[in-house]
This record gives sequence, C-alpha cells and structure tokens, in this order.
Amino acid sequence: MTEIQLGAIEARFADMIWEHEPVTTTELVKMAEKEFQWKRTTTHTVIKRLCEKGLFVNTKGTITSLILRPQFLSMQSRKFVEDTFHGSLPAFIAAFTNSASLTPEEAALIRDMIDQTQEG
Repeated sequence: MTEIQLGAIEARFADMIWEHEPVTTTELVKMAEKEFQWKRTTTHTVIKRLCEKGLFVNTKGTITSLILRPQFLSMQSRKFVEDTFHGSLPAFIAAFTNSASLTPEEAALIRDMIDQTQEG
C-alpha cells in the first residue's frame, strides 16, 4: 500500500470524517466552518485531496472511508518505526521506555498483545 502523508489540518479533518461517517459534504461544510472557519470551497478542496490520496470516497455527496482509522494509524506507526528505527520494534520500545517507565498494567497489556499476535 502506498504511503499516505497528511498535514496536521488534513489529519484533524480526516478524524472528523472518520468520527461521523458516513457523512454528507453538506454536513462536513458546516462542521469545517465551525471547527476551522473554512469556506465551502476550502472544505470541498480538502475532501477532494483526501479522496485522491485514497483515504475516502465521495459517492453522490456522501463521504465514507476506504481506509479505516485504525488501519491508517497502523500504517503510519509502521512507517515511523521503519524510518526512525530501521524497522526494529524492539529499538522503538527501548527508546520509548528509556524515558518513561511502564506501569505493571501497561506491561501486562503489551505482553497480552504480543501473545495474541504470536497466536494468530
């Protein structure tokens, strides 16, 4: 799958779509005007851009996702680990835990996730 890069405002707008989908362009125009003070044309331009990037589809004025938010976040996380830690998840975890301790609950949750991944 190709890399999808979003700017900060595009990411906030994408979150708005994911939160309300399926959502009409009319509803998005109203929400974007309130949240970002955008004009209608700006909202339509950003919708078009996000659709061209392959995140969403506009079907007769109704926007739905082609990539769900959890999938997108997983893609972004994997890309970050690949770019920053040469794909090494242990190196990422070592860097993360170097500056902050895990609570016993967090450690148990991570162990459970690892166990589930190895099982499935």
